[in-house]
Amino acid sequence: MKVTLIQVGRTEEPWLKEGIEVYAKRLGHYLPFSVVELAALKSKTRLSPEQQKEKEGELILKALMPGDKVYLLDENGKEYSSPALATLLQMQMNGSVKNLVFIIGGPFGFSKAVYERCDGKVALSKLTFTHQMVRLFYTEQLYRAMTILRGEKYHHE
Repeated sequence: MKVTLIQVGRTEEPWLKEGIEVYAKRLGHYLPFSVVELAALKSKTRLSPEQQKEKEGELILKALMPGDKVYLLDENGKEYSSPALATLLQMQMNGSVKNLVFIIGGPFGFSKAVYERCDGKVALSKLTFTHQMVRLFYTEQLYRAMTILRGEKYHHE
C-alpha cells in the first residue's frame, strides 16, 4: 500500500520542513510515502471562505485517482489513539487498498464535494494547530503507527 498526503499550500517554516522530511524518510522503510503539494490560491483575499473552499476542492479532486481511499484530516473527524490509527492502517492494508490518501485542506476546511468523496475523517486533536504543524504531526503519527504495526520500540504504552 502507498500512502499519499495531499496538502493545500507549501510548508514555509524551515524547522517544520525538516521535521516532516525526517519522518517521511523514516516512513520509506515501511511503505511508499509521498506528499502532493497543491498550490495555494493566488487571489484568495478576493474570495469568500466558501469560494476559497470550492476552488481548493476542485484542485483536491483533480489530484485524486478513482480507486484512492481518502481520509480528511478534519477537526470534526474521529479522534484515534496512536494504536487505533495503526489498526486503521492495518485494516486498509488487509483490504487491499493500493493508495491511501490523507488530505490537509486550506484554512477554511473542505468543500462539500470533497466531503462527499472522502471515506472518513480523522481529527488529530481537539486543539487547534496551524496547517503547517498538522503536516508534521500527521507525518510523525503515520510513522508511529507503522512502528506499532511492526512491534518496534518507538511507541511506549
